[in-house]
Amino acid sequence: MITLTTLLAVASGALALLVVLLGALLFARRSDRSTDERIAAAVGEMNDRMESLVRELGQALERAEEENRRSRVFGELSGTIELDQVLERTLEATRAVPNADAALISLPDAADGRSLIATVGLSADEAERQGIVAGPPDGRSARAVSIAYSYTPEELERNGGLIHAGVTVPLPVGESELGRLAVFTRTRGHAFGEDAIRELEELARRAAPALENARRFREARQLADLDALTGLHNRRYFHETLAREVARAQRYSRQLALIVFDLDDFKAVNDKIGHLAGDAVLAEAADRMRGVVRSADIACRVGGDEFAVILPESSIVDADQLYRRVQAAVSSHPIGQTGRLLLSAGIAELKPEDDPRSFFQRADDALYRAKEAGKGTIVAANS
Repeated sequence: MITLTTLLAVASGALALLVVLLGALLFARRSDRSTDERIAAAVGEMNDRMESLVRELGQALERAEEENRRSRVFGELSGTIELDQVLERTLEATRAVPNADAALISLPDAADGRSLIATVGLSADEAERQGIVAGPPDGRSARAVSIAYSYTPEELERNGGLIHAGVTVPLPVGESELGRLAVFTRTRGHAFGEDAIRELEELARRAAPALENARRFREARQLADLDALTGLHNRRYFHETLAREVARAQRYSRQLALIVFDLDDFKAVNDKIGHLAGDAVLAEAADRMRGVVRSADIACRVGGDEFAVILPESSIVDADQLYRRVQAAVSSHPIGQTGRLLLSAGIAELKPEDDPRSFFQRADDALYRAKEAGKGTIVAANS
């Protein structure tokens, strides 16, 4: 790699040589006109060479700085195991590709077929709609896929920030493909050439192992946060998330609601059909619950047959409505040999004076009052 010290040494040597030559010419100077013309020509040539040297030195410095930046970026990619940070640093590194105004990473999830999408320089609407052409229609693996977009004159007149071209390359891990990395330009008439493709391929080659390790780490951590029986988040995750959501809601003056509920007479179910069959009932009830809980809500098993749902940006009315959806889903038809099950619930809405412990305690106390009131009952905290 070219260093600044090397460049300065070369420049100093060249400058010293030019000074020696100029001195020799001046020493040999005579008063005749032809000699003056030769000296003037030599000085002009030396000026031209000096200007050329300065240009080359500037270009070499730019290349050295870019190489140092790339080395730093590549080092940072392997410096973290957090997937969000690796994605962010990879996308940031695409700025080195000339005329790259936006970038996108797509990591398909083998489990459910969906893709994790991360972008930079794209609006939320563009990120949602921007597709990646993965390769030829015959299924062969292409080294890169380039695409150009054409618009009507009216559309070009209306919108000056349109994406005009893009190029995508695979993220290689061994013989397989982890996902795709793409860059886009809003420069009209620009096409990404061979140099851009090589730059993107080098980045993809360096980033793919870091992305794979980070994704595996996230998956392992997510498994550690799940309850093995029900597939819902476990008690530890519940309390960690509740503390985080309480802090966020209080910091930004947002609403936050909580439901704590359990299955009525579940002890009798266990006594009747045994604990193994009882576990199957819990798993089925949790699956039905998961089917009606919003994607923004956090459903957890907090112990035994007791469950909880954290509802960000929600009121106690929202919690009441969710309880009724869960109750309908669980009790809609019998589960195994148990017949029709009912749920009792306590609900609470965050108050300014609450901390995570007091917030949970208010909802939990409401649950016990609901169970005392009868099966399939809901009670609001402080009601």
